[in-house]
Amino acid sequence: MKEQWPGACGLVLEEPLIFEKGAKGRIGYSLPRLDVDEADPGKIWPAKLIRHDWQGFPEMSEVEVVRHFTHLAQWNYGVDSGFYPLGSCTMKYNPKVNEDLARLPGFSGAHPYQPEEITQGALRLMYDLQNFLCQIGGMDQVTLQPSAGAQGELTGMLMIRAYLTDQGNPRKKVLVPDTAHGTNPASSSLCGYQVIQVKSNERGILSPQAIEEKMDEDVAALMITNPNTLGLFEEHICQIAEMVHQKGGQIYCDGANLNALMGLSKVGDTGVDVLHFNLHKTFSTPHGGGGPGAGPVGVKDHLARYLPVPIIIKDREGFRFDYDRPQSIGKVRSFYGNFGILVRAYAYILSMGPAGLKRASLVALLNANYLRAKLKDFYFLPYDFPCMHECVFSDRLQSQYGVTALDIAKRLMDYGFHPPTIYFPLVVHGALMIEPTESEAKETLDQFIAAMVQIAQEAQTDPGLLKNAPHKTKVSRLDEVLANRKPRLRWKPEKKG
Repeated sequence: MKEQWPGACGLVLEEPLIFEKGAKGRIGYSLPRLDVDEADPGKIWPAKLIRHDWQGFPEMSEVEVVRHFTHLAQWNYGVDSGFYPLGSCTMKYNPKVNEDLARLPGFSGAHPYQPEEITQGALRLMYDLQNFLCQIGGMDQVTLQPSAGAQGELTGMLMIRAYLTDQGNPRKKVLVPDTAHGTNPASSSLCGYQVIQVKSNERGILSPQAIEEKMDEDVAALMITNPNTLGLFEEHICQIAEMVHQKGGQIYCDGANLNALMGLSKVGDTGVDVLHFNLHKTFSTPHGGGGPGAGPVGVKDHLARYLPVPIIIKDREGFRFDYDRPQSIGKVRSFYGNFGILVRAYAYILSMGPAGLKRASLVALLNANYLRAKLKDFYFLPYDFPCMHECVFSDRLQSQYGVTALDIAKRLMDYGFHPPTIYFPLVVHGALMIEPTESEAKETLDQFIAAMVQIAQEAQTDPGLLKNAPHKTKVSRLDEVLANRKPRLRWKPEKKG
């Protein structure tokens, strides 16, 4: 049984800081003899720039340096290492060919100040990507400018505010479900709106009745995530959108979970007015939080005049930036966002095609529901309904033995799996959010299921094993509060004497 789990055993090498390695006089390089006269640095550079003290600088051989950084690289865990069921972000497979395409000299060497006449290829790529996203999301126009999903939210809400202001009243409130992403209320507040929380019903979704109770002429918008953070489709979205529109409000859709809908449902057809795309979560580009990322925003026609400048258009002269948009909310990003990310997303969409994108969503749904069905006898499932791309359990069954979601997540590391997101969404106490994505094979999912079942059994028979996990990692349970608030990120030589 043990052998079926990845990472259950292996060669884990110790690695001190590089400053603690090597020996005096050891070198890792050899330079050719000078063929010019040796210069005195003191005669070239100001004296204050000349370093005389090399205290603590490591002196190492070449092989020591190579091994040091190779060991560090091997400690890193990512989607290329193994299963990464991190629910809040789609850590899915990123085709390596997309990385190669983004590094083509014509793309990677392009300068943002190059004239439009010699950047027609890049402009066409962005123009086509805008149209692809419009088709996938069911929107009328798209800006590629925002550099992350959260900035896309801010951009979308600024456009809604500008639109309502032109209607004579920007309004005061924004409705946000209790299953929303945490950035939604933050984006609304940044735009000057009061956030009103709307509770989901017993099925974990919004009910028309709940919206009716909160909706009035002071509500600027409803910010909804669909599928929501419980992984459930908001099945009343069309009726809810109609109710909000009747009162003059707008529907903003957080598109972070679009990975579950491609080719299956067009968000714009459900009454949504604004939709942001997290390219890293749906179209396999690197994650935006660590940057660089991209969070394009799509809008319906009545909001298009507020899109950030410039917009890429096509006319008889070719492709060009259009700055002549007097009602635009202005620029939200330097130049035109992170172009390299846009190249990756463009390549992904082209290579997959409509049928491939739809299949990706279908497999993501299948994988999530497979995990849901296999684990619900071992972990409490607060909303026992077919899910979309992710399923959310809780630690309720294990808590009677003193075991928490954190303990379960830590123990998963011993079985060679990256932990899922825990304690989110907040509407589920002790949440374990598992998002397998479409990337994983059944064998991988079965290994993960076996590990989770084993951990559930350990919680009953030996809870201390979980409370002190992980046991097979380089360091065991850390004081996470101390590690976050007082991180030691810089080496300093010890003071002598």
